[in-house]
Amino acid sequence: MTLPDAPSNPAGADRTFQVDLRGLVDLLSHHLYSSPRVYLRELLQNAVDALTARHGLEPAAPAGAYGIRLYADGSVVRVEDDGVGLTEADVHSFLATIGRSSKRAEQVAEQRGDFIGQFGIGLLSCFLVADEIHVVSRSARTPDAPAVEWRGRGDGSYTIRTLRASARPRPGTTVTLTPRADAGEWTRPARVQELARHFGSLLRHPVTFDDGTGGGGAPVNPEPAPWSRAYPTPGARSRALAAYGEEVFGFTPLDTIELDLPAVGLKGLACVLPQAVPAGRRHGHRVHVKGMLLSEQAEEILPEWAFFVRCVVDAESLRPTASRESLYEDDTLAAVRDALAERLRAWIARAAASDPDLLARFLHAHHLAVKSLAVHDDEILRMLLPWLPFETTDGHTTLDEFARTHRTVLVTSSVEEFRQVAAIASAAGLGVVNGGYTYDRELVHRLPEIRPETSVADLDPATLTAHLDPVDRETELAAAAYLARARDALAVFDCDVALRTFQPASAPALLVDSREARHERTRSQLAREQEGGLWGDILGALRQEAPRAQLILNQLNPLVRTAVAIDEPELARTSAEALYGQAALLSRRPLRPAESSLINRSFLDLLAHALRKDN
Repeated sequence: MTLPDAPSNPAGADRTFQVDLRGLVDLLSHHLYSSPRVYLRELLQNAVDALTARHGLEPAAPAGAYGIRLYADGSVVRVEDDGVGLTEADVHSFLATIGRSSKRAEQVAEQRGDFIGQFGIGLLSCFLVADEIHVVSRSARTPDAPAVEWRGRGDGSYTIRTLRASARPRPGTTVTLTPRADAGEWTRPARVQELARHFGSLLRHPVTFDDGTGGGGAPVNPEPAPWSRAYPTPGARSRALAAYGEEVFGFTPLDTIELDLPAVGLKGLACVLPQAVPAGRRHGHRVHVKGMLLSEQAEEILPEWAFFVRCVVDAESLRPTASRESLYEDDTLAAVRDALAERLRAWIARAAASDPDLLARFLHAHHLAVKSLAVHDDEILRMLLPWLPFETTDGHTTLDEFARTHRTVLVTSSVEEFRQVAAIASAAGLGVVNGGYTYDRELVHRLPEIRPETSVADLDPATLTAHLDPVDRETELAAAAYLARARDALAVFDCDVALRTFQPASAPALLVDSREARHERTRSQLAREQEGGLWGDILGALRQEAPRAQLILNQLNPLVRTAVAIDEPELARTSAEALYGQAALLSRRPLRPAESSLINRSFLDLLAHALRKDN
């Protein structure tokens, strides 16, 4: 095998990367930026940063003295600013070198926090909609500086030339794009104006748009952010913020929460959703950085439990990622998230203390979100646990109301267990709470922290059966033969049978069984099937006496009184199976295949018996 010739460059010599600009633009469009529309945001951002730098040179200049002008007539898109501008040396250094930003220059290094962009690649986004970028700039740093023209093309070539000062009489920069034919969706005048308002509605510098029809420049951001305006009354302010929230998010807020964190220069508002959202579903929030819209889907600005609000904020000190479409996760963002969480807690506290009607409407819509917060937040727990609604044997009510009539509160471990025992427990005077929903069981067990006089315990099947009245001895003896046949018929389900009296009399039977007991019986059955093998030895060592289910027949029910008097063995067996099947269906738990088969078989057998009797 022949080795290739050694390179002509001396060993160890430095070399320069060769950049394929078309490949880089493709990378930007498919992996960095979410859409070609960001080209206008990048141009606006560069203009804002240029104005910020000029303000550093001329701090005495009045606010609004310098601005940004947009122009789009279908054939060109132009963005002009009155910013600091560029010298010829700046153009060579910053426009012709990919990845370098003029905002890194030493003379403004100490002001980097004042700039939105910090990555020096934003101008390349223009190649998403145009094949050529035309820049004319004049520096405000150098008196009598000439104008400089730079033309960059998508193939990686560019030209630079110096123009007479008259080519641009005042300092600033003009960027002109000639859109490609396939970029019309993003460069039509109406779309350019829409994008300008979308990204720049909260910018602090005046921005105007001209579509070339002779109407002049229409203001893009005529008013400051709504939280920065003055209002005649607190009510007027509240209504204005709610109207802004409705305009931005498309729903009428249940309430608005003003957000103000001076340490990071953050202002904005949170809009409380008027309707519940699925648990765990997180809404994106609108985040502006120094007035420029960064993201409409910034989930990371609030904690996960705060899915009952949507926020729009403008911040000074949050760092954008390289794409400037999301926030950089750092200590500052973590601190902001914690501080905003405190603002939401404070709003809940105020509603609980001074506006019970608002609190009731909020909890009606968002009790699940508050429950998730109360599990981990002792303050919210103490404040709101008495107000939270739960499903109980007294209906949907608050724990505070429920505990007034039940000194001992029993809680089920599953929804099916609650539905299985609710009617009978209520008739027996037991206070049972459905603990099968997310967070509910854990919260009910913390009720004694709020009401020390109340005790809470998990519902045990033995607790329920102990409250059912036994039948007299004569009735028990008369039903003994039937009960024996019923136990034999239901032995395959590890189910015992007993006769009791309980309300409501319309309930013929109650199937008392827990999920844990079913799992234990399943494990024991598996051990028996694997007896003798290694797996059987392992399960046998873990095996306990599997708790049995219990079918409790109600002597007060006319159907049961008729059934226990049946003398015919097969009919007695079939009726016991039918009663078990009905009780299993009423428990609303998933049926095993054998149970589904039993229900179908017992129904058909009873139907056949009825037809034979009629004939």
